[in-house]
Parts: sequence; structure tokens; C-alpha cells
Amino acid sequence: MRAVTLRNGQLDVGDVADPEPGPGQLLTKVLACGICGSDLHAAKHLDELILMQQRTNSNLGARLDPAADLVMGHEFCCEVVDVGAGVDKSKIGNRVCSIPMSVATGQIRTIGYSNQHTGGYADYLVLDDAICLTVPTDCPTDIAVLTEPAAVSLHAVNKATLEPDHVALVVGCGPVGLGVIAWLRHKGHGPIVAADFSPARRALAESFGADVVIDPAAASPYAAWEDMAWPPDADRANPMIRMMGITPKPTVVFECVGVPGVIDQVMDGSIRDTRVVVVGVCMGTDTFEPTTGIAKELELRFVLGYSADEFAESLSTLAEGSLGLERLVTGTVNLDGTPQAFVDLADPENHAKILVKPAHVPRS
Repeated sequence: MRAVTLRNGQLDVGDVADPEPGPGQLLTKVLACGICGSDLHAAKHLDELILMQQRTNSNLGARLDPAADLVMGHEFCCEVVDVGAGVDKSKIGNRVCSIPMSVATGQIRTIGYSNQHTGGYADYLVLDDAICLTVPTDCPTDIAVLTEPAAVSLHAVNKATLEPDHVALVVGCGPVGLGVIAWLRHKGHGPIVAADFSPARRALAESFGADVVIDPAAASPYAAWEDMAWPPDADRANPMIRMMGITPKPTVVFECVGVPGVIDQVMDGSIRDTRVVVVGVCMGTDTFEPTTGIAKELELRFVLGYSADEFAESLSTLAEGSLGLERLVTGTVNLDGTPQAFVDLADPENHAKILVKPAHVPRS
């Protein structure tokens, strides 16, 4: 089959061995696979990613060899074309989504970050039947394929443990930040302030339901967010205001950038008692001033991934058509166009999310 392989820091399109389903597994044809920001980073900084995973005792860091070929892609929707031993053949023809993981061989393989298990930038993909979810027949593939990134954003919102009147600030409106806005609006939280330097991303943030959208180069998003939190007639300059029983609504910031220095900026801009949810994955060493967090009694929560229940909720909610995340998709390429898509995604004015749709070659 054909696949996009990361080899020596370069993406190459060529032939790789056809996968075969083992017991309890499905052989699937990849219908679509989204390109994730983590894949963009891994293509340039795979060694750093592995070292980070090793420091945190991740299975990825323990098993991934940067010198060996890697087929990435973990946001996929597939069609079952064959089954392994012990799997009902009636599943052939179903469309499925799955958490990008395999344990059928007795070892954990992270699909898209394993040298032994190809990811979704390929014609075919082997998945574990036990953790696959069937896509509803009336749910388009281009929507179902967004299940994985939707689950990441849902997990961030769930981990924030919000009250309905929380005033939210979303810093960074890439696909994950936009997903956070969509879930906040879907679950009835708000008001929502969004901030991004990109005009295209700000426009998307508004379309996803942000009440106020700020260009940080022109104005402070923290000022608008604070204005929404405090009662309109509150004298915020009065140092005794909280002792007088006048307090703002509960506040939360979702940091969805993942660049060194942003956490410190968020802490500096936050008002007292703010909960800061760190969603962006900063791969480099970062610093912040602990005294800022102490003086303001800030709460930092770091989040990663999602649960099986959140993955399932994401697919069902997408299928209902109530999130609108299909607006994220700004382009589609085949396998041959994937290397250039990685380049194009570096410019947020051109694209938010590109889907890879293989032009399948029949199996021999």
C-alpha cells in the first residue's frame, strides 16, 4: 500500500508493507485523516518529542525509534474491509472511528506514533475491534473524522470543572482552541472571550460562538475578559472591594498556544482566583513567576488527551450536528499532497485543518 512516511526528518510518499489484521482486529480503508498540530511538530522535532515522553514515562517515548520509519496520522475515519479471527464479518462495510491505540498484540501501540503500527496517512489501517466505534450512517465522514480533536477539546472543558456563569478566556484559536469554544458554547458556559493574532482564526472563533474576539496586537484580551467578570458598577480600583463582598464571576483561562512564555503572560493577565487550564503542549523549557500565582491565588491545571467516554461523546455530538466543527476543515489533499499540506498549515491565514484522503490502490 501507499503511505506518507517520516524518514530522517522528511516526509516521503511511497510503498510500505500491507497491514494484516490479527485476532480481534479490523482491516480498514482510511477514508480521511486529519493533520494534527502535534504531527507538524513531530515532523521537525521528533527527537525532542521522544525525550519529553521518556521523562514522563510514556509508552510512546519508550517504544518510538526516531531513526526508523514512522507513518503518522491519528485523527481518522475508516471503512472496515476485512476482519481478523474472532470478529464478526458483518462489520465489513461499517465506517468506524477509534481512539488511536492498539493493545491487541499484548503491547500498547500508539497509532500514528509507532514504528510497528502504521498511522492514518496510509491506504489501510489495522484497528482493534474492541475499541472501535461505528459511525452513524447519517454522519458524513468529514465530520466523523473530527472526533479525536473534538475529544481533546472536550477533555479540556471537562477538566476545567466549570460553573455555568464562568467567564472564559480562550488564548489561541487554532483547532483545539476553537474546539474549546465550540464545547463551551454547546454546554452553556459563557460569556467567552477569544484571543488570537490571526484574522482568519479570529473570524472562526466568532463563528464558533465567542462573544468577544480580540487581536492581542491591538488590545488586551484580559481587559475585556475582566470587564465581563466584574459587576458593571463595581469600583475595581478600591482595594477593599472584595472585603465589601463585591466579587467577580468565576474566571477561567484556556491556554491553547503551547509556546514558551505564554503561561507567564496568562498568569500576569489573570485576575485573582482564576483557574488556568493549560491545553497547549509546549515542547520547550518554560518559566513563570510563582509569586504571581501566589499573590493572585491562581490555579494551574494541565490537561492531555481524553477518556473513552469523552471520545464516544464527541462522536455522538458531532453526529447530531450541534458542534459545527466541520468549519474547521479548510482543505483536502491525497497522500501525494500531504508533505505540502504540512507546509501550508504553517500559515494560519490559509488553513485551520486539512484532511488527508488517500486514493486507494487495491490490495494485491
